Amino acid sequence: MLKALSPLDGRYSEKVTELTPIFSEAGLIRSRIAVEVEWLIFLCNTLHLEGAGRLEKMEVEALRKLYVNFQDEFAEEVKTLEKTTNHDVKAVEYFLQKVLKVLKREELIPFIHFACTSEDINNLAYAQMMKAGLQSVMLKNLEEVLAKLKELSETYRKVPMMAHTHGQAATPTTVGKEFKNIGARLFRQFEQLKKAEFFGKINGATGNFNAHKVAYPKVDWVSASKLFVEHLELTWQRYSTQIEPHDYLAEIFDNLRRANVILLDTSRDMWTYISMGYFKQKVVAGEVGSSTMPHKVNPIDFENAEGNLGLANALLTHFSEKLPVSRMQRDLTDSTVLRNIGLAFGYSLLAYKSLLKGLGKLEVNEAKLAEDLDNNWALLAEPIQTVLRRYGVKDAYEQLKELTRGTEVNQETIREFVQDLEIPEDAKKRLMALTPATYIGLAADL
Repeated sequence: MLKALSPLDGRYSEKVTELTPIFSEAGLIRSRIAVEVEWLIFLCNTLHLEGAGRLEKMEVEALRKLYVNFQDEFAEEVKTLEKTTNHDVKAVEYFLQKVLKVLKREELIPFIHFACTSEDINNLAYAQMMKAGLQSVMLKNLEEVLAKLKELSETYRKVPMMAHTHGQAATPTTVGKEFKNIGARLFRQFEQLKKAEFFGKINGATGNFNAHKVAYPKVDWVSASKLFVEHLELTWQRYSTQIEPHDYLAEIFDNLRRANVILLDTSRDMWTYISMGYFKQKVVAGEVGSSTMPHKVNPIDFENAEGNLGLANALLTHFSEKLPVSRMQRDLTDSTVLRNIGLAFGYSLLAYKSLLKGLGKLEVNEAKLAEDLDNNWALLAEPIQTVLRRYGVKDAYEQLKELTRGTEVNQETIREFVQDLEIPEDAKKRLMALTPATYIGLAADL
């Protein structure tokens, strides 16, 4: 760990362990084995190809155990074979040849990887990895963030807070409403991610079933391809070159990037609110905020989240821009890029956990919120001038501008102004009763 090149495999490895079995080299090998095994079973037991004898139930179970009960030594053996082949997918094929010899089904060896290009295996393997990573890890953690935002929005729904537009005092809101804003934005992206489709193709060297048709001209290979991909619980990609177009990957990466942008925005806002004293942070025993300033309680969780979301989005942006682009029927530039999906997911996951930790340490400083509101009675210029407009008072906006802009305004200033207004008495009473802390509109209801 101390010599790991990436902090995800070193310093932060324990925080992203859920992704390791999915996106590691071993995880990719496991997924490739799964596709190769299922293709062999499909050819023998579903298509019943002439020359490919049927696999018995015990043999099918034995083959599936290779990926269901995947062992590290399987990955190590494949990597040993790769040293000779200098080809990662061919090494998986040779590994399975050895397995068939152990099962005494050597006659089936020609049907391992039958009529496949490496990309037939890889695109399906990555689709399965993406599906597992997104559904079982990323969405689960985003759901935890959403639950925390909902909790905070409900807890602080009525706590008034001065809003800031352009960094200046603005119409009050509530703490709960601001958390709800974040949650509503994130939920929309979450729902879109839940509906993501994962595409796969298996159609040969350039997507036309050329070798398939020559070897078995009577087989309906288009239908067979669809049936196999859907058997893997993926969406069938009918048209492709040598590679699956990767458009669905770009859609998912862009969607995830949008979710990350929302949380990056949140991290910066929380950092700012903490610096303003609107939130306190629960002190964790033993933690140190500064090597020289003992008093410091730094917003490190939000800083960590912001930094890692930036890293994740840099990768996600490159993925979505690069992967759908491949010269003519294919080039190899996607291969090395795809191997880094786990990094983007890892930095995102690390950020979600940091953000969740930071949100869990927040305590609203209601005294500071009340003080800021009480020091900004000029905020009531908006409701006063709006009521004046309702009753047709001329130059309502200009009157309040002259009263409040660039001048010191307090409760007495506002009430003296309202008292002299020529508007109905009930309207005047409503304005006289207003304070910056009660001028929150429908925020609590929203």
